[in-house]
Amino acid sequence: MITEEQAGQVEPLCCAIFGGSGFIGSHLVDALLNFGYQVKVLSRSHSAVNLSNKENLKIVTGDISNEESVVSVLADCNVCFYLVSTVLPKSSNLNPVFDIESNLVNFIKLLDYAIKQKVKKIIFLSSGGTVYGSSTVDLIDECHPTNPLCSYGVVKLAIEKYLFMYQQLYGLDYSVLRIANVYGERQRLDSGQGAIAVFLQKALCNEKIEIWGDGSVVRDYVYVSDVVDAMIAAMGHKGSERVFNIGSGEGTSLNALLDEIELITGNKLVKHYSGERKFDVQKNVLSIELAKKTLSWHPRVTLAEGLLHTATWLRSIILQPT
Repeated sequence: MITEEQAGQVEPLCCAIFGGSGFIGSHLVDALLNFGYQVKVLSRSHSAVNLSNKENLKIVTGDISNEESVVSVLADCNVCFYLVSTVLPKSSNLNPVFDIESNLVNFIKLLDYAIKQKVKKIIFLSSGGTVYGSSTVDLIDECHPTNPLCSYGVVKLAIEKYLFMYQQLYGLDYSVLRIANVYGERQRLDSGQGAIAVFLQKALCNEKIEIWGDGSVVRDYVYVSDVVDAMIAAMGHKGSERVFNIGSGEGTSLNALLDEIELITGNKLVKHYSGERKFDVQKNVLSIELAKKTLSWHPRVTLAEGLLHTATWLRSIILQPT
């Protein structure tokens, strides 16, 4: 758990979160409120399913493309967390123009609003799984070449570059967190993103699991509370390093993941292997040494522990009376 010293307690007094009602964002909201911060969230619905009415939490109903809504959230906030994306890696190549217009353009507008509202720092969740592209190294560090194979990764990388530009031109501080494959409670099961949540649900319901390729692809899976700890640690970071990989630092193949899920659930999995997808890289495992050293952060939840927590949550949903 991140300490108050690491979180930079005292300042900021108010945090703006774009994407705060989603999977990762709602966990971030809970953590910031626990630290005593005021939190403002932009949500399309005032009755956001993952958020409840709490002291020091203000939910602004609106859309990221609406200037009035965005400015309302940013007003009087010291730090802005940005977790929004309108596309998924697998769907972004179908319409790159939409990806650019709805994500990159809206983010650049937000940067202009942030300057006018005197926001001190932006913390942006980038994608460690897509910005690097194909790699032959065992551990990918922040200096690895960035050659994304999908528009999702290209746009994330472009946003990183605009953050650098605004820091140089206007002094807007920022941190970029290139996140591995996040999983945990509250992850959407209908979005098509998040292999662990989908696999666990199908395992608990004795449904067939679809696997792209032969199951040998290796990924870095990081539990949601560890990601939230990294975001809060970045909030108080004052150094010159601004781009950090956030993951477990360990690789797990899909086949090994499925074996672990069988152990956790006690159910024999029904698997179906399909053809590979062109945008899927064979191996993606992040080196997290810079974040450990600079942010005094490290992941605390093992894959087995995280799977157990997530499975327990899913069981409560599946068995919930209708």
